[in-house]
Amino acid sequence: MVKIRFSRGGRKNLPDFTIVATDHRRPRDSQFLEKLGKYDPRKEKDKIKDINVARIKEWVANGAHLSDSVRTILIASGVKF
Repeated sequence: MVKIRFSRGGRKNLPDFTIVATDHRRPRDSQFLEKLGKYDPRKEKDKIKDINVARIKEWVANGAHLSDSVRTILIASGVKF
């Protein structure tokens, strides 16, 4: 099953996350199928950058599941599913 979730980057105490489509059996920061956007929790505005909404909708239409945290962030930024 394909899951759309966060992959952590950055350094200690300064995280940034990449939204990726990956197999649900893989570890969090390992290989992924496709990068779909970036999320920076430290910013006040524009926390989500370079998001590919069309590809996310396509993955969901083909059976991918969104993680709870990704779903919450996308809904808060105005993306409709």
